[in-house]
Amino acid sequence: MKLELIKGGFTVCRIQNIKDAFLSGDFVSVTVTRDEISLVCPTGNVPEHCVSREDGWACVKVLGPLNFSLIGILARISGILAKNEISIFAVSTFDTDYILMKDEKLNQAVAALRENGYEFSE
Repeated sequence: MKLELIKGGFTVCRIQNIKDAFLSGDFVSVTVTRDEISLVCPTGNVPEHCVSREDGWACVKVLGPLNFSLIGILARISGILAKNEISIFAVSTFDTDYILMKDEKLNQAVAALRENGYEFSE
């Protein structure tokens, strides 16, 4: 299976109003629940008035599209990373999965995934 490193640093933040989100870039995710609005975006696009934020995330994309009948893709990747003590923040879309990990763990994550047969597109 092929993976792609999404260039640039990312931030996970909580915002009060979805209108504050700048929805442009290689990867942006907005999740709205009754309790909160979470935004994952390039660090340079974090809204000025966010409630809280955590910077320093790197993002890996599972190259898709992935069929809904496929089983265990995210479980296998997260298991490999867990064995290497790398925590993740996962986001799934209609077509694929995105796995975020802290910047300082990126090289270790890439090495672990490559050791387990994953290829990274150039």
